[in-house]
Amino acid sequence: MKPFEQIVAEHGPMVLRVCRAVLGPADAEDAWSETFLAALKAYPGLPADANVQAWLVTIAHRKAIDLTRAQARRPVPVGDIPDRPGHDGPPDGALWDALARLPDKQRLAVAYHYVAGLPYREIAEITGGTTDAARRAAADGIKALRATYPLEGAHS
Repeated sequence: MKPFEQIVAEHGPMVLRVCRAVLGPADAEDAWSETFLAALKAYPGLPADANVQAWLVTIAHRKAIDLTRAQARRPVPVGDIPDRPGHDGPPDGALWDALARLPDKQRLAVAYHYVAGLPYREIAEITGGTTDAARRAAADGIKALRATYPLEGAHS
């Protein structure tokens, strides 16, 4: 079994991209940290033949749900909100905005397939649907993104 530090080095950037795609740039780092804290605790019990990438995306998915639920319970601040410093990501926030407007199943399928590179079968296991539903959600999400975000030169 690889040292956990190597797992973080190999998969950390992908997990951060997935967290950004699912939660947006503001909450991605918290979800990333929570994902790897949980993974560190569970790593010794991970079977040697496990798909580490899918395992990490599953943990990130659960942490994203936890963060979303926690945010729903927080009071809503009022007044002026100062601008936040930028995070690493796309050249502008338009892609994040377009991604955030997608329905949850589409946003998750796009993030897990196009950002994490997971096959639809594993996306279905993570999100609790069928392989065909995951494929359809990803296709619908990409179609919606193409309609709302200029993807010149982008590859799907």
